[in-house]
Amino acid sequence: MQDKIMIEKVLSLGAFRAAIVDVSDVSLSEHFRTLCENNTCGGYGKCWMCPPDVGDISELMQKFRSFDRVLVYQSVASLEDSFDFEGMMEAAERHAKLMQDVREALKDAPFSRALYLGVGGCHFCDTCAKRENKPCRFPEKAMPSLESFGVDVSELARLGGMKYINGKDTVTYFGAVCFSM
Repeated sequence: MQDKIMIEKVLSLGAFRAAIVDVSDVSLSEHFRTLCENNTCGGYGKCWMCPPDVGDISELMQKFRSFDRVLVYQSVASLEDSFDFEGMMEAAERHAKLMQDVREALKDAPFSRALYLGVGGCHFCDTCAKRENKPCRFPEKAMPSLESFGVDVSELARLGGMKYINGKDTVTYFGAVCFSM
């Protein structure tokens, strides 16, 4: 599948913007794991796809670097104001659906390997099985976050010609597919 076709496919699913960049150009840092450990999003230790359960940061960064390219995409939603938490959560749900739609749409792509990454936690299940002391119910569909792999998402956005922040009273979410042909 050619780059242009993949990008068009993701855009047709509802992404605001999409681009493909070389993995070697992407900035990785253990610093982003520190944000996880400080429980910035509230999900630390509560989701199989979040730290510490997602894996060792050094190993995850090495895994990320083992791919050739990354398809990055974003969704942007308007909010009533900067305190519109409900709007942010609705936009997050739409983005989670977009991430699964991207996975489904690219399932027949001629990748030799692929890694699907999302935004802050997995979002596939309403409640992660981790919270019930059970194994992941859908390991083939679970999606770790870009940040858990140490990805500098704002830099990734820039590399893809996207804005990390898309204006007042908006929320922007990112997803990515690392792949090798």
